[in-house]
Amino acid sequence: MPRLLYLYLAKRIAVSALVIETGLCVPVVMASLFHQLPAAAVRGGLLMPALLGTMPTVLYVALPMAIGVAVALEFARMSSDGMIAVLYSLRLSVWSICVPATLVATIAVVMGYWISSVVAPANVGKMHDVIHVIQNSLNHRMLEPGRFYHLDNGYRTLYFERWRSADVASGMYIHQYSPDKAEEQIINAAETEFRRNETGVVMILSNGSIQTHPDGGGNMQSANFDEYVIPINMQGAGGMPKRDWRGAFELSLGEFLRARPGPELGPRRYAEWMSEATKRFAIPILALAHALLAIGLVLTVATATGRGSAATTAIVAVIPTIHIGIMVGAESLVREDPRLVWVIGLAIAAEFIIALLLIERQNANFPAQRARFGRLAHEGR
Repeated sequence: MPRLLYLYLAKRIAVSALVIETGLCVPVVMASLFHQLPAAAVRGGLLMPALLGTMPTVLYVALPMAIGVAVALEFARMSSDGMIAVLYSLRLSVWSICVPATLVATIAVVMGYWISSVVAPANVGKMHDVIHVIQNSLNHRMLEPGRFYHLDNGYRTLYFERWRSADVASGMYIHQYSPDKAEEQIINAAETEFRRNETGVVMILSNGSIQTHPDGGGNMQSANFDEYVIPINMQGAGGMPKRDWRGAFELSLGEFLRARPGPELGPRRYAEWMSEATKRFAIPILALAHALLAIGLVLTVATATGRGSAATTAIVAVIPTIHIGIMVGAESLVREDPRLVWVIGLAIAAEFIIALLLIERQNANFPAQRARFGRLAHEGR
């Protein structure tokens, strides 16, 4: 195949895939973020970690579909414009015509494995850290005025009237109990500044009072203060609070392979591991499978001179249907029964076999097609 033509077709497919990938990922990611993040999360600075935690997974999951649709659209255009006939008349075989799309799909497969094995595991935990912060109110900027918050396993209750700025609240009320000192305290402050350090947050209370009640009915002690500092376990400047668990989806490739659960950990852990393994190792290869199937279907349904373009366009819907079906199987069926991973593997193998058979069938008819279109070109028709 001429080099310029090769680069032209590859560039068109790559650009189309990039546009489709953007169109697929942006709505999905934004819908997920708006669904899971409250409005206060933006004020709390949690939007960017959530975006970084969500985007890589959506990218590698949607990439094969974007490649398949882009290849189907490009070959449908080539067919409707009569470009397939021109390529045949140039003595280019069917397999030669497939080279640009196959190269783009192969690059997408490599990128998909890199994202699924390196980028996504390194970032997906950030989204779960954000959810952990939201569920446990561990970001002080997410605290809402006029609500009681129970912190430190219920030993501390916090309430304030309103925000004066992003980090300063007025009308602070704190009730806390210390098991070590066997006493409870009630603290009131006119103003409180939340100040982050590397490991947490300190509350700097100003112009307030402390009432201390010892257990056992001792005398209550009361004192006023100009400034009083209380450390609390919230999101510090060094990062978000650590969760007490780590999912298989957060493990790097080597850690993931070594972490394969044994029978002693129960079938649920093994099913979750197999589901994650199916998504990591099976989804990226679909970029090549979808691309080849799109080529085979378009060349089979459409004619080289452009007739049947309506049927060719309908083929575009086949790729998303197959992709979604395999994704649902990897996420749901394998999670229910790990043995069904063979169904996913057979489905992908079947897609490859059907695609190659369709392309080879067209390639077997190539000598007759080349002679026909060469004669038409010679006659100027």
